[in-house]
This record gives sequence, structure tokens and C-alpha cells, in this order.
Amino acid sequence: MPHAFGQRACTRNLFSKPFRRGGHFPLGKIMTNYKTGDFVDIKVDSAFHKGMPHKYYQGKTGRVFNVTAHALGVVVNKCVRGRILHKRLNIRIEHIQKS
Repeated sequence: MPHAFGQRACTRNLFSKPFRRGGHFPLGKIMTNYKTGDFVDIKVDSAFHKGMPHKYYQGKTGRVFNVTAHALGVVVNKCVRGRILHKRLNIRIEHIQKS
């Protein structure tokens, strides 16, 4: 069979949750207040597909530059061909936790 190279390719173990930890997350995660300049960790929650960042950014730490009702703008450094680029991502709150 041909190999697939989609957005979520090779994420079987990367996005899987531990045993008995599936389903929705606690409300305290949504109620957390974020401000511009806060440092946050990107931790993808595979139960929510909207606003999910690319698998490359799983586990990365960034700085908040924009706050909206359901999402945050996060600046993350990415090394591309020896250069460090400042990537600006819009990520929903379900996929973020404070550093």
C-alpha cells in the first residue's frame, strides 16, 4: 500500500493518550487566563481537531502575542536550514498549557 504523508502522519503514539485518560479534559483548563507575554507549552489534545497545531510543534514552548476568545497567538522558534525563524501560530486553548 502507498505511504500517506498527511498532516497527522506518524502520530499514532505522539498524540495518543494514556490508559483511562481519554475523553474531555477538566474545565479548569478552559478557565485559565492568558496574557500577552506569557510563556506557554504546546501540548496537543487529540480529542479536539479544531485549532490543532502541526505535529512538529508538539512539546514546544512559545510566547503569547495575541489573545482571542477561543485561541491564542503563539510565537515559536523553528530551525530551518540553519536559520531560526519566528513562527506565529494561532492555537486553540485546548492544546496549550502554561509553562
